[in-house]
Amino acid sequence: MTGLFEFLGGIFGWVLYGAYLLVHNYGLAILIFTIFTKLIFFPSTIKQQKSMAKNARLSGQMQALREKYGNNREKLNEETQKLYEKEGTSPYSGCLSSILPMFLLLGVFYAVAYPLTNTLHIDANMVNNARTALEAVPGLNLSASQQYGGQIDILMYFNAFPSVQNCFSADVIQKISDFSNSFNLCGLNLLVSPSALGFSWYLIIPVLSFISSVASQLVMQKMNGTAQAQQGCMKIMIYGLPLFSAYIAYSVPSAVGFYWICSTVISFIQSVIVHKYFGPDMLIARSEAARVALLEQQESLVK
Repeated sequence: MTGLFEFLGGIFGWVLYGAYLLVHNYGLAILIFTIFTKLIFFPSTIKQQKSMAKNARLSGQMQALREKYGNNREKLNEETQKLYEKEGTSPYSGCLSSILPMFLLLGVFYAVAYPLTNTLHIDANMVNNARTALEAVPGLNLSASQQYGGQIDILMYFNAFPSVQNCFSADVIQKISDFSNSFNLCGLNLLVSPSALGFSWYLIIPVLSFISSVASQLVMQKMNGTAQAQQGCMKIMIYGLPLFSAYIAYSVPSAVGFYWICSTVISFIQSVIVHKYFGPDMLIARSEAARVALLEQQESLVK
């Protein structure tokens, strides 16, 4: 499974590198890259929203069927299937469109977290040798988790240690050197982990990660009319997962946390747009308008 995500990360890495060549700043490249990938997923998001809206529209009719055939399971299933066929939907119609973007987004993460192999597409053996050379330097504050920080550590210290540069060919050295100088954004070095500096301005990365995630969920719940119904485990989902994401953003290099923030904010904007045009109320209004138009057409034929 990891190999699949690395493969997807390599594909998305070409997109990220193309964005970097446009602006020569890794932070801005992440922003452009995130917008581009969200546009790729947008048709799937619309399909998922339509399915959710249709199922929400049928909730009243489903409740009536349960009250009528509650004691006859076989008849309830039969009538339920007829209802779904009549409305042209299915309780499972949004599953694939929900699962596929999750797999692709993991590929997006691999493109951001492994910039040397997946964005610059440098030979993995060179990168591994450079990591080994960097670990041999005493006194360096390397990332605690090689999974998240190994390649970004190389970028951070690349220009300081010839032993690391010697692991690459001459043409690659200049490429990495230029790339490592492009991580400054609004005074922050996106190669630095907030945890490495303690109480500093870099804490804005995990804080914004938490705030953006919680705020987007609460606003969407209010728009969907479910804000008052969330209790117990749902509150854990609303606050617990963003806390976990903030901890991750605190522990890993800021480039990963910045991508997390961009992804959350753009996803929220995307959800607002989709809800406006494909929400349950809008679909009900369109369905009613189509029904009235059909009746008027039928009446005109009778006349």
